[in-house]
Amino acid sequence: MDIIPAIDLLNGQCVRLSAGDFARQTTYDADPLAVAQRFEAAGVRRLHLVDLDGARAGHPVNLAVLERIARHTGLDIDAGGGIQTDAALAQVLGAGAAHATAGSLAVRAPATVHGWLARHGAGVVFLGADFLGAHVMVNAWADRSAWTLAAFLEAYLAAGARTFVCTDVSKDGLLQGPALAIYRQLVLDYPAARFIASGGVTTVADLEALAKAGLYGAIVGKALYEGTIVLADLRPFL
Repeated sequence: MDIIPAIDLLNGQCVRLSAGDFARQTTYDADPLAVAQRFEAAGVRRLHLVDLDGARAGHPVNLAVLERIARHTGLDIDAGGGIQTDAALAQVLGAGAAHATAGSLAVRAPATVHGWLARHGAGVVFLGADFLGAHVMVNAWADRSAWTLAAFLEAYLAAGARTFVCTDVSKDGLLQGPALAIYRQLVLDYPAARFIASGGVTTVADLEALAKAGLYGAIVGKALYEGTIVLADLRPFL
């Protein structure tokens, strides 16, 4: 299972939100590049980079930060937030992201994301399946869509997608453990999918349980910043 630390960007700084609420924000570091370099020095190979400003604005905002991290580390970067158009996707990939995650757009304009999958392939285009209960959430988690998580996964698997970043909005940033039962069931129900679990990872035991459940990857965010998991704890997974 891949361990994928997260950097969430707001005003160019490294922050974390609680349950996606912009009013419940903690700033951890003014220099995201330094954070990324610490991850790489610990042996981490991948990075989940979320442009929160971009998610609110509807277009990438922190491209310069992405470009700096890509230029000064060898991390395999998955970028998300505000990627709404062909031009935005080209900007993110051009700035050095190896993968781009389509979230709200995948709900609102599936034909666009189908085109991205056809042109760039499932190895580049990931799907962001942010869920609350049975439904997929959109617009920086502010709105519940009509899509159920099951319908979303089935539609995009049929369209050629393979990697899904699945975030339980109710767990994200709260350090209360991941939605393990949901992830176990997803792995069983959709064996062709590669699921990256996001939200709630708090302890090494959480990572061990997700690995045992067959997750393709696990995103670790607030736990690293609050110290409930330290970088040395990740060595057995790297």
